[in-house]
Amino acid sequence: MERGKKSAFGRWAIRAGGSALALVLIFSLLPREAIFEGFRRLTWPLFLSVFASFLVCHVVAAAKWWWLMDRAIGFPAALRAHFGGLAANLCLPGAAGGDAVRAGLAHVALRDGPRVAAAAVGDRIIDLVALVCLMLVGLAFIGGAGSGGLAAVVAGGVLAAASAGLFLLPGVVRVLWSRWPELPARDLALRSADAFAALARRPGLLLAALAVSVAIQSVLIWLSIRLALAVGVEVPVAAWFFAWPLAKIIATLPISLGGLGVRESSLAALLAPFGAAAAEVVASGLAWQGILYLAGALGALVLALSGGSFRTRPSAIKEISE
Repeated sequence: MERGKKSAFGRWAIRAGGSALALVLIFSLLPREAIFEGFRRLTWPLFLSVFASFLVCHVVAAAKWWWLMDRAIGFPAALRAHFGGLAANLCLPGAAGGDAVRAGLAHVALRDGPRVAAAAVGDRIIDLVALVCLMLVGLAFIGGAGSGGLAAVVAGGVLAAASAGLFLLPGVVRVLWSRWPELPARDLALRSADAFAALARRPGLLLAALAVSVAIQSVLIWLSIRLALAVGVEVPVAAWFFAWPLAKIIATLPISLGGLGVRESSLAALLAPFGAAAAEVVASGLAWQGILYLAGALGALVLALSGGSFRTRPSAIKEISE
């Protein structure tokens, strides 16, 4: 247990160091006064309205995940788990992240690890496909009509690859454990394969979830544009639809605390070719990061007031992730 705590702290320290290094580089290479001036241009009514809209987006995201679980638990429990995971993703040391904590909290209520795991992985794949599709749509509009066909082909390829992974995984798992029955966790693997197969048999649900995810991510991009416009960033909307999803994907790499520093620097670099001033992009990005941390703090508060904690039963996490 002590070794596990040290390992978790070590991973947290690496992420904290990555964020610290990124922030040091940002404030060393960019004019600090321009960044602070960008902050001063933001108003509290704008910030709070964006924060409220952000929370609504995550309520809808929780509903999407709940649908993928076939509404097997009450929506209040799913909402609590979702916001608990959001808080954990930003605050907790270790590599488990928000998805594992969210799944662990759901498993405590549902007691069905395979179904929770299938919904969690399916939800993450759908969100990734939505981000890639939005990025390619932005790229198509940036490049003009001539690049639209290529973007559509790439987006179709990403969707096909994700779908193949979801549809083929159950068969691959069954073949592996039939060929080598001595492999560990056979019962869990087969039950997980059944859960993924059940999800794959509902393409209408998956497509609806993808549409919802695209809508959520589009609203989040629009909210980021609102903050950026107030700071003084004026670039084509298509550039935002290309750069914002890509920066979000980069920010998920395990090298920072919730993308702090990495998201802002990536977004500034991606928007610079379209005429955006890096300092202003960073200012709006740090304001967005503040919204992320406020939402995480709210999730932690809700979890604490409802009598929960991030420490789900070890057996629950083991059954989900083993």
